Amino acid sequence: MSRERALARMLDASAKLQWNVAMILEAKAVEAEKVRNWVCNHVTPDAFPQNQESLKETLIIHDQLIEVIDGLTKLNHGMTNVLKAALYQDGESEGMGGMFNGSIEMGDSGQ
Repeated sequence: MSRERALARMLDASAKLQWNVAMILEAKAVEAEKVRNWVCNHVTPDAFPQNQESLKETLIIHDQLIEVIDGLTKLNHGMTNVLKAALYQDGESEGMGGMFNGSIEMGDSGQ
């Protein structure tokens, strides 16, 4: 497999990954809205006799949100590394410059 073909496959995989992340984020937004409604209706001073229990519940929700944000940050960092590798230009080659001159096939032939 040529270098250009490998880079094109990397970019295609990155685009598909970004699409899937967008779908995950859309689902997470719907879920977050449901959680927000539940929290607004159920996490009230009357629901917890002690402030300690209320604080514990809100910290659990906060930790879950931090884990989601951390995971998305790591995923974004990985996708950035893929794009950097694909767009990297060294002194011997033209990098991605040769990919856009129409000489590369974007099909599944030859696999």
